[in-house]
Formats: sequence, C-alpha cells, structure tokens
Amino acid sequence: MKQYVIDEIRLQEYEKIKAYLDMNFGDPEIGGIYWIPLDAGILTDTQKAHADCQPFYFAIDLAEGRMTCELLVRTKNRIRCDCIAYATQEQHSWLIRLVDAMFEQLEIKM
Repeated sequence: MKQYVIDEIRLQEYEKIKAYLDMNFGDPEIGGIYWIPLDAGILTDTQKAHADCQPFYFAIDLAEGRMTCELLVRTKNRIRCDCIAYATQEQHSWLIRLVDAMFEQLEIKM
C-alpha cells in the first residue's frame, strides 16, 4: 500500500490532531480511521463518470505516535471498482497540502 506517514508525533500533538479530525471529519468509524472527502474538482474522468460510487475519500489512520495517510482513493459504496485507484499527482498533492495546512493551523512543527 502506498502511504504518506508522519511519525514521532508527541502525545500533545496527537491530541490536537485527533480533536481537529473529529471536529472537521467526524468521529473515526473504525479505530482511528478517518474518511477525508476528496475535492470533487480533482476527480479523474473515471471517478467523475461513476456517480454511484461518489463521494470519494482518502483514509487517514491516526494512532498515538503516527499518522498514516493512504494514497488510495476509495469509495464507501463498493469494495472493487475501476474508479478506486491510487491518487493521481494532483490528488496526492491535494492530500499533502491538506495535512500541511492542518499542521500549520495546529502549530505543529514536524
């Protein structure tokens, strides 16, 4: 699995990140997994065409000491489909900017 991992997160930082994710994306559904909705403006043509599969998400797994962002664009509506794929460069950059902005807002220096 391709992932973007941030490790060595201190407990105080973990608590800030968790509070931010809870407030902005709701409580995690399983363990520390948050579903981050992907901006509809950067969907691939296949993802745009699959209206029944929308919305699309990135999964972020937050645990004490680390945050793992999967680089797989997923849907909650299906397990397998042509629209479920690794992030394009634009989608990858979007996710990294989102995480960077969150850390900046929370004044977490990594």
